[in-house]
Amino acid sequence: MDLAAKLRDELVDSLTASGVLRDPRWVAAFREVPRHVFLPGFFVQRPDGAWSALTADHPDHLALVYRNQVCVTQLNGDDRAWEQALAGRPALGTPTSSSSMPAIMAIMLEALDVAPGSRVLEIGAGTGYNAALLSHALGAGNVTTIDVDPAVLARASAHLAAAGHHPACVLGDGELGHPPGAPYDRVLGTCAVSRIPAAWLTQTSPGGVIVTTFNRAIGAGLVRLTVRDGVATGPVMAEDGRFMPLRAHHAAWAEDALADALTAEPTTARGTLLTPELVLDPARGFEFFAGLALPGVVAAGDPPRLAHPDGSWVRHRGTSVAQGGPRRLWDDAEAAYARWRALGKPRRHHFTFTATPTTQHFTLARTTHTWPL
Repeated sequence: MDLAAKLRDELVDSLTASGVLRDPRWVAAFREVPRHVFLPGFFVQRPDGAWSALTADHPDHLALVYRNQVCVTQLNGDDRAWEQALAGRPALGTPTSSSSMPAIMAIMLEALDVAPGSRVLEIGAGTGYNAALLSHALGAGNVTTIDVDPAVLARASAHLAAAGHHPACVLGDGELGHPPGAPYDRVLGTCAVSRIPAAWLTQTSPGGVIVTTFNRAIGAGLVRLTVRDGVATGPVMAEDGRFMPLRAHHAAWAEDALADALTAEPTTARGTLLTPELVLDPARGFEFFAGLALPGVVAAGDPPRLAHPDGSWVRHRGTSVAQGGPRRLWDDAEAAYARWRALGKPRRHHFTFTATPTTQHFTLARTTHTWPL
């Protein structure tokens, strides 16, 4: 057995042992599809936050590829950062394409609950690795992958061909789906969306399934929705999943707003017992509910800050909080924490989500409490 196959087996064994990989079809796909073919090079983040290039000639290449970790393959929506890193100059930027963490890929593929012959539309081609797993399990003729970035799509298509898979690779805006191939039995969003796009509802077969994650800085997560009569409804999954946003759903205002919150003069400043970790840490039970109470709010750390497109902001230091703008966001967070406790501290998997052509909302299971998206 060569080193790549050995490392691949070790990765699969860890995924099956953790319970995220169960279906024999996906077990076989992860064992037999070589992830390294789809990652001849990727970024590695340095301690100072800059990015360096790591290519197949690096002695740790295979070991890093077969970790249960995301591998970033593009920054800032183009290839200039990669060219800079290849030249030995550290690159700066925000990830815009990657090969997702294998555990999250396994969770989402399992959630699709595919049947033999299921036709799948994947939104976000990335490296092509996920499309290869789909092709291995379902046959390439049943798989369509779409990406808005020509360079990303070209690389994904080349990687897929090198691995012996030839699904339909489409250049286009994933928010619009791909009408020529519709209807699809399954739609898999490997990028985060602010809302379930209307095209996904109309292009999913009756009884078909949409699996995706939401573009929410606070309270993001996976949903598994069944579509009937143009309405998609289903549970928020217990597993937390975070993905890069669909390009059209990127919050371009957020970086400047969070930077301004570092130095802005507050309207109010006071003490608080609510910690940023409770609000922002996905491992804490309140974080998902906080996202429902603070829709549209983005966050950053050190010091922890929140911001909203209406100009409201929060800066948290120690046990003190400063606020500015038209609303008092931390007051809203504290009120939400009290309500969450009164409701019995529900976790993310206690909620369902519904998307119609005109409205979308979360509901607390077995109650009438709803939150519009």
